[in-house]
Amino acid sequence: MTELAINKSQYLELEKLALGVFRPLAGFMNEDEFRHVVPNMRLPHGEPFPLPVVLDVGAKDAARLRGRPSVTLLYENNEVGRLVPESIFTCDKTSVASQVFGTADKAHPGVNFFYRGGDHFVGGPVTLTARAELDVSAHELTPEQTRAEFERRGWKTIVGFQTRNVPHRAHEYLQRIALELADGLFIQPLIGRKKAGDYTPAAVIAGYKALIGPFLPADRVLLGVLTTMMRYAGPREAVFHAIIRRNYGCTHFIVGRDHAGVGNYYGTYDAHALISKFHDDLGIQVLRLAGPYYCSICDGIVTERTCPHEKTMPHAVRHISGTDIRATLVNGVKPDPRLFRPEVLDAVRGLPLFIDENE
Repeated sequence: MTELAINKSQYLELEKLALGVFRPLAGFMNEDEFRHVVPNMRLPHGEPFPLPVVLDVGAKDAARLRGRPSVTLLYENNEVGRLVPESIFTCDKTSVASQVFGTADKAHPGVNFFYRGGDHFVGGPVTLTARAELDVSAHELTPEQTRAEFERRGWKTIVGFQTRNVPHRAHEYLQRIALELADGLFIQPLIGRKKAGDYTPAAVIAGYKALIGPFLPADRVLLGVLTTMMRYAGPREAVFHAIIRRNYGCTHFIVGRDHAGVGNYYGTYDAHALISKFHDDLGIQVLRLAGPYYCSICDGIVTERTCPHEKTMPHAVRHISGTDIRATLVNGVKPDPRLFRPEVLDAVRGLPLFIDENE
């Protein structure tokens, strides 16, 4: 029996593939799929798929697995799945990074993670034989479970909301738009591997539990986390996130300001522009929403589409920045309730708030 030990991120990719989260993929990408997706953002038969999903290994493992009919996958010394290795291949990582992330800069967290991985990839269909128990397992739902829950609640139209942060009032503004448009809202925080400085899973979950019920109607909102990696791939990841929420049964998906962005690598609405090119192919309707901010003249949370003052009276505008929220959380500053609910702050108080180092 040929065995391969995989790490947590690789296990989570295996799990999502087997559970149908990444459909139409049924396994780690083989070479043909990889060579199509990187430049074209489509699989060989034409289905949209913007990001590589690969199992990276070192040269020794690549040589050891070549020609094997099946590989048993081990996570923390326990069998979790099997892989049929259809192809083993490599690539020019600098070229691939430039195409996928729009940069080959090692300072980009997605690029850095890609570079640090193995230089060979094993592609082929997978089977999940056992699910690992994680700290957040109780908060995660499978696509089969969400579809059943949507049906139980009688929801015909469902908006998916992607986030990796503790909720503030700008997030809430977008979520309320969703509730005006659809039967239900599926809030699905991504809490897989993230970069240093991102919020911990405990803080994100606690923040949303404080919001749903007291401020958002519990009968019209479902919370379920997503344990997969942040790629920080900006526009391409927006398309990827839309495909994932389609697979969970959502009919609509919100793409907002600098979706899945990091630093200054992507333009504010680059994700809107890219995802519009796949409008008829994704199987989910994308709501391209502007970034909310607080305007003292309008006296509320608004966007550039509903408020003229960002251009005419910018001193009246206050963007709800991560830096401001961080200062509130870390330094115990009393939050401005127009920007950040004190109840959310109370819910995360005493929890570890931020990831200390890249996972």
